[in-house]
Amino acid sequence: MHFTSFLEEGRLTVALTGEIDHHCAKSYIQAIAAKIEAYTPEVCVLDFQDVSFVDSSGIAVVINALRCMTQIEGKLLLTGIAPQPMRVFRASGIDKLVEIKEAVS
Repeated sequence: MHFTSFLEEGRLTVALTGEIDHHCAKSYIQAIAAKIEAYTPEVCVLDFQDVSFVDSSGIAVVINALRCMTQIEGKLLLTGIAPQPMRVFRASGIDKLVEIKEAVS
């Protein structure tokens, strides 16, 4: 698991990398929750630009981030999603729960 994050004007961006599967999902969930708790951003952006694969564990990462942001009355956005992860998110209905953008300005 490797990611970078930064906070700018109330927007927390978390750039995920690699494959998100059962091997790393728990660590991602804990790390993202800790960042949200520490910074209480208005918006959290999960950037999937460098993510090549997602399985159901990746859905759990998004759902947990959404839960954290809902608790602080914030908004979750997903961006930079490659075709394979997008298929998984669409099949699961994540795209109905979370706003997905091509690029975040």
